[in-house]
Amino acid sequence: MSKQEIARGLLSIGAVFLRPEEPFTWASGIQSPIYCDNRLTLTAPDVRIKVEQGLVRIIQECYPDCRLVMGTSTAGIAHAAIVGHLMNLPMGYVRGSRKDHGRTNQIEGKLVPGEKTVVIEDLISTAGSCCETVEILREAGAEVLGVASIFTYGMQKGLDRLAEHNTENHSLCDLDTLVEVAVEAGYIKPEDKNKILRFRENPSDGGWMKED
Repeated sequence: MSKQEIARGLLSIGAVFLRPEEPFTWASGIQSPIYCDNRLTLTAPDVRIKVEQGLVRIIQECYPDCRLVMGTSTAGIAHAAIVGHLMNLPMGYVRGSRKDHGRTNQIEGKLVPGEKTVVIEDLISTAGSCCETVEILREAGAEVLGVASIFTYGMQKGLDRLAEHNTENHSLCDLDTLVEVAVEAGYIKPEDKNKILRFRENPSDGGWMKED
């Protein structure tokens, strides 16, 4: 499964939507030319199977000792469940915070200390939630081998944070590949490619919107 094939699938269902001429506003107030919602892959069976098979391939090739998959909350949960099913592996997920009732779990599913674990994530931007999940699992005794994700922006802040947490990530697709495919397929104009890549280099600076 090539990055280009995954990119075509994500673009075809609007899971990754490029709109440099009319930027999206993130919750932080940042003006972004890209919007990513990989939950849409769950409602598109043809794309979904390519994504899940791709995640399986990443685990088989990069983390062959994996014995448990753990999804990030909430977007990674369904993908972890499907991957766990395809690989006949146990799965669970990490909540954003502890429950305030019952056993007050933050990790759902059985985790044996020392278990070799791969985290399933849908999107890597600044890698905050991903690294938090990894640390929660490590504190509980898991041996986290790394992360398998669907898409990454390749933002420097995310790369730095993953390095700080000594965490490896392998993604099915990245922004560089996606914009190349988007230009070839006519989703964006050739001149928009550099704008989108400039956004990635400095998301908080609206300078990417200036004409070349």
